[in-house]
Order: sequence, then C-alpha cells, then structure tokens
Amino acid sequence: MSPFWSNWIIVISLLMMVACLWLLFANAKGVPGETGEHVWDDDLRECNNPLPRWWLNLFVITVIFAAIYLALYPGLGNLSGKLGWTSTGEMNAKLAEYGAKRHAAYASLAGKDIPTLALDERALGLGRAVFLGNCAGCHGADARGAIGFPNLSDGDWKFGGTPEAIVASITQGRDVMMPPMKAALTPEGLAALVEFVPFWSDATLDPAKREAGLKQFAITCAGCHGADGHGNQALGSPNLSDDIWLYGAGRERVRHAIEAGLHGQMPAHENLLNEDEIRVVAAYIYSLATPASAP
Repeated sequence: MSPFWSNWIIVISLLMMVACLWLLFANAKGVPGETGEHVWDDDLRECNNPLPRWWLNLFVITVIFAAIYLALYPGLGNLSGKLGWTSTGEMNAKLAEYGAKRHAAYASLAGKDIPTLALDERALGLGRAVFLGNCAGCHGADARGAIGFPNLSDGDWKFGGTPEAIVASITQGRDVMMPPMKAALTPEGLAALVEFVPFWSDATLDPAKREAGLKQFAITCAGCHGADGHGNQALGSPNLSDDIWLYGAGRERVRHAIEAGLHGQMPAHENLLNEDEIRVVAAYIYSLATPASAP
C-alpha cells in the first residue's frame, strides 16, 4: 500500500473513533424528564433523556477495545502493530506444524516398496486419504471410475499395473489420443469394425462378421491395438478383446470412437503430492487392483 493511502486510512480511522466518542458524550447530556418542543396528538411530547450510564459505558469500552486492537494488530494502514502478527506468519506456522505431523506419520514407512506398503493397513489408510483428496473427483470415491475415467479396481491397465507404472502415471500423468479414422475408412470398412469390435469376446458372433472385422482391423487398428486386440501398454492403447470399455460399450459408442477419435488425459501430480504421498496412494491403488496383496 502506498504511503498516501496508508496515511489516509490512519487519519480516517482515528477521526472516526474520536467522532464516536464525541457523539456518545454529546448524547449523554440532558435532564431526565425534560421535554422538547415537539408535540404530537396534543399530549405526546418528545423527551430529551440522556443515554443510560451502562449503555454509554458499553459503547465507550467498545471504542477503547478498538483502539487497543489497532495498536496491537495490523489495521491502521501499513502499521504492523506491536505484536507483529500477520496472517501469512500464522499460515506458515500452521503449515510447519502440519509438515511436522506429516513427516512423523510417514517416517515409519520410509524405505518400504509399494507391494510391502500394500500390506500395511496404516499405509493404506494414508493412501486412501490422499486418494480421496486428489483422485476421487475423477475416479470416484470407490475408485471404480466412470465413462472416460478408468476403473482402478478391476486390474485392467492401459499403461501397466506394476508398482513402477502406477507411480509413473501418478507422478508424470498420462496423455493418450486415438485419432479420428472416419476419413481413412470406407463405409463398408467402418460397418465391419462396428459389427465386430464391440463383440470381440462374444463366441456367438457371426463368423462372417468376425472375419470381415478382423480383416479391416488388421489394416486400420492393429498397429496400435495389436493383431489380437490386446492393446499396447507402451502406447496406452486399450485391450479391445475383453469386456472392459473405458468410453462405453455398444455399436454407437464404438462407431463414435472410430469416427471422431478419443482423447484422454490424466494430469501430472508431481507438483501436487510429495514422494511419500505418491508412494502410499500408489500402494492403495495397487491393493485395489490386486486384492490378494491387500491385508
């Protein structure tokens, strides 16, 4: 704040306090029962009674309290007050206190790998707390995801479900895109894929549709999803041969994905979470996807 505005605030504040005291004592004068000149309805007269002493004292105490407060705490322009208190200082003290508690909470978990942490109930409790605060908004409180947001509890991984891969996904984020293929397909080729891909794992699918779909798939899609449709974790290409569909199953969903393409992005959390928090939330997610490792 500039010196001009600081001085302006100081002067105005002090003048207002003096004015309040003047107004209070000015209205303390008067004689009980004395009436003024104003009369209504023949006998209703205006009285000039002074303020009750207890009420006057209460207002005076309020002004005195304000003066003491402004002397001790910041409030008068750029003056910091005798105690030197600041909201920033209080926030930093709280952050330091929180940091010390967090360090103590994670101290016993230092040096343990993800599978070991996934067997530690205390680590899983900390991991779940981190998950609810940072991940549940997209993946849901139960980690089962939604359309466009992966289910983290089913063991199906686009980029791999190893501890290292999970940590990498949390730390660095993921950005994957399926390009729109409408311009690269004939109507017949698109129809063949739409009639085959959603029903890849359906043993009752018409063999003619399966053959036509596989033929077109090998030309258009196998480069990313593999000839067997099992996907490619290095590219983040999903497995199309199971019954797990990130963007929804069915002919129309698959048609839209092929024609318009898809773009999925998970933000990096390396600047939001520290190393300990990343490790415990990775352990929590690992335990959900590998129930046998959970306590």
